[in-house]
Formats: sequence, C-alpha cells, structure tokens
Amino acid sequence: MAGGESQTPVNLSDRELQIIDLVAAGLTNQEIAAKLEISKRTVDNHISNILTKTGTDNRVALVRWALHWGKVCLNDVNCCSLPTKPED
Repeated sequence: MAGGESQTPVNLSDRELQIIDLVAAGLTNQEIAAKLEISKRTVDNHISNILTKTGTDNRVALVRWALHWGKVCLNDVNCCSLPTKPED
C-alpha cells in the first residue's frame, strides 16, 4: 500500500474502530464528538493514536487502510455478506 500505511494487522480498540467508521462516513471530529457524546479533544486524541497505529498520515489514507483491512463498509463495498443457499 502507498503512503507508508501499515502492511500488518493492527490491534485497535472498539472505540477506535467506531471512530474509523465515523471518519469513513465523512463526519468531522466535532460531529464525531457530538455523536459519541465525548469531547472533540478526545476525538482528536483517538484519531492521532489511530493514525500512528495504522501508519497513515491523514483521514483519506486512514479510510483506504480501513477498506484494505476490512475494518469499514462503505456503500456496500467491502462488506461481508452471509452466503446464500443456491436455488434449485
């Protein structure tokens, strides 16, 4: 992957995964803070930690990383679905 993104799986907390999902949905840090009922500074700190853990430099690279590793689902892209039984 380009941009120095981590090539190995990264251990992220449930809260960090939740924040990545909201970043991928296009929310700003202030909107994420309001949605999760935490301070914007806490969101800023989470995102800084996430960028460090994933080796990404910005939100776009973070979303690309999350898609690559299957951490987010966007518009039915990269979503896991259960296999369906073939019809006879």
